[in-house]
Formats: sequence, C-alpha cells, structure tokens
Amino acid sequence: MPTGAKAIPCVLITGTTGMVGEGVLHECLLHPEIGQVIVVNRKPCGVTHPKLTEIIHADFFDITPLHERLTGVNACFFCLGVTSVGLNEAQYTRLTYELTLHVAGKLAEWNPSLVLCYVSGTGTDSTENGRSMWARVKGRTENALLRLPLHKAHMFRPGYIHPTKGLRNTHRYYRALTWLYPPLNKLFPRYFVTLREVGLAMIQTAIGNVDATILESPDIRRTAQLAVR
Repeated sequence: MPTGAKAIPCVLITGTTGMVGEGVLHECLLHPEIGQVIVVNRKPCGVTHPKLTEIIHADFFDITPLHERLTGVNACFFCLGVTSVGLNEAQYTRLTYELTLHVAGKLAEWNPSLVLCYVSGTGTDSTENGRSMWARVKGRTENALLRLPLHKAHMFRPGYIHPTKGLRNTHRYYRALTWLYPPLNKLFPRYFVTLREVGLAMIQTAIGNVDATILESPDIRRTAQLAVR
C-alpha cells in the first residue's frame, strides 16, 4: 500500500457496478492524491488499473470475512444503493438502512480514523417522519451514520447527476436527458451536479478540506472546485 507520498493511501468504494460508483471510481483512479483503491462488489466491475484491487463478495449483510483486507482503509465512498420503486418500507429499510449500517459499522470498528461519504439524495428527510417512504429511510440511515464513531462522515445529497461521457453504467434515463442538461443547469443550478463533481467532492472530503456533514448539490459543486483550482 502506498504511504507518505499520497494524501489518501487507501480508499474503499462500494457500488462500482452502478452509475455513481463507477463515476467515483473513475475520478479516484485519475486523481494523483489517491494511492490504492479497493472496490467490493457482488460481480466484477470490468475495470483494471494498477491502483485498483477488486474484492468479489456476495453477502453485504456480512462483511466480517473481509476484516483483514479492509483494515487500514482511510476513506469509504459508499455508492451502493437500490431504488425504492416496487419495494415496501420494510424491504427498502433492509436494503438501505440495515445493509449500510452493517458495512459502515464494521468499517468504523476496524478503521477508527475513517472518513465516510454516503450517497443519499435531494429530499432526504432528516426528521424521519415525512410522507415520502424513501426519504424517511434515507434520513434514518444518514442520522445513524452520523452517530457512528467515525473520524468524519459526510452525507451527499445530489439531485440530477450529469453522467461522465464514456462510462458504461449510465442509466438510460440519464442518457435520454443529457441534451437537456445545459439549459436546465442554467435555470436550476442548485439541483444539478456532474458525476465528476461528485467524485472530486468526495476526494476533497477525504483529504480533509470539508467540515460540512450534509452536502446538497451546490455544496458538492463548490467542494469539487477545491480540486481544480
């Protein structure tokens, strides 16, 4: 594992077979201040790189067997998630709250100096009492993560995420809206970010340049700018 020369020797990313995780991985592999990148997936992400180590692990409800391989991680970019469409609250809670807290709890136990970035979404309900099921569950998840004994935790709440050209896991929905991004971004900039900005902002939080615990789209954009000055 690289030490000394890199600002962040080792980053763990989950969800790299999805659009957001793939984009964050892309930025980490390009970034000069990231040393090693570990990804944990249920299936191969299809990316190879000298910095990258991929661990295939089927059961995210039990990552205890990965203890030795995930000890020494400096930051975790948690991009793993599911849509609430077609799920009831109990099902969505298990796949969002319970799974996330198991993984994050183990990582906090193994790596007390860990910085965690969790991808939530615009509209997340921190009160946990609103009408929207997904927003309540995401809010409950965020609140629980912020109570973990981590060095720092940052909740990312992007709205529309403009995809990075050339990546393979972009949803059809996002591809269809690509042409609308420039005018809509000008009209409603507070709800739009690029996938590159999400990745760069996560890297900046891991480096230690950010204190905010909740980052909405404008915060994500401003934080990403710290990386390109």
